[in-house]
Amino acid sequence: MTRYLISFDDGAMDHIPAEDMPDVGKAAHAVVQEAVNAGVWVFGTGLERQRASIVATDGTVTDGPYPETKEVIGGFVVLDVASREEALAWAAKIALSCRCAQEVREIMPDPETEAMLREAGRRR
Repeated sequence: MTRYLISFDDGAMDHIPAEDMPDVGKAAHAVVQEAVNAGVWVFGTGLERQRASIVATDGTVTDGPYPETKEVIGGFVVLDVASREEALAWAAKIALSCRCAQEVREIMPDPETEAMLREAGRRR
């Protein structure tokens, strides 16, 4: 199985009227439940709008994101699926439920980190 990050930009749901948000929430949670039932759900959540901090290599902390940043992640899901095609199919379900486009990226496996997790008694 391969993990995929499915995400959308902050502000991508701004077109949705406030009175429609409960229905969007129900639809999104139905897709989450479907992914949980299918055994592919790893993690997912929305992110606080514009509540980022940038930590430099010297440890300096700056409130962010940078003003020139045009797009910031507004929410994401991590799924563990058999193929890119399956990830794209889940992204289509998420896009429909959230009423906004989704970006799909394969998460690169890291065998050394996986070995550390196994040694610590955690499973991927």
